[in-house]
Amino acid sequence: MKQARQRAIVQLIHEHAIETQEDLLEKLKAQGFNTTQATVSRDIRELDVRKITYDKNKHKYVIGQEQQSITHGSYRQVLESSITSIEGAENLIVVKTVSGMAMAVGAAIDSLKLDGIVGCIAGDDTLFLAVKRTCMTETIIGEIKHVTKFAY
Repeated sequence: MKQARQRAIVQLIHEHAIETQEDLLEKLKAQGFNTTQATVSRDIRELDVRKITYDKNKHKYVIGQEQQSITHGSYRQVLESSITSIEGAENLIVVKTVSGMAMAVGAAIDSLKLDGIVGCIAGDDTLFLAVKRTCMTETIIGEIKHVTKFAY
């Protein structure tokens, strides 16, 4: 019964924008699963179901692996719309952004988990990326540009 219910949860999450556990519980009951909110909550944990924000202020559940690709898509949008220039300076990368977006760009770049970035510091419109070795700077810049499909 548990496996069938969990398969149904995964299917429902794929097919519908489910915002709450109550919505999920209602859809499960419509499919013949007589279960409780506590059981659904345990299923959500076991299946690595997460809630994400989409379309600026809407929320929905996604399965853990899907969350990563959706998040990266959101971060890609941040990078594409916020970076105005990117330039290497020895083992530093200086990223200029539109005003107020340096921290968001820093979070987006951190999420890419690029090899060689050891840390970043963000101000209002400037972000400094510390690179492990000077020889890695241009490669990292290229990877950031590749992700955004935009040449600064």
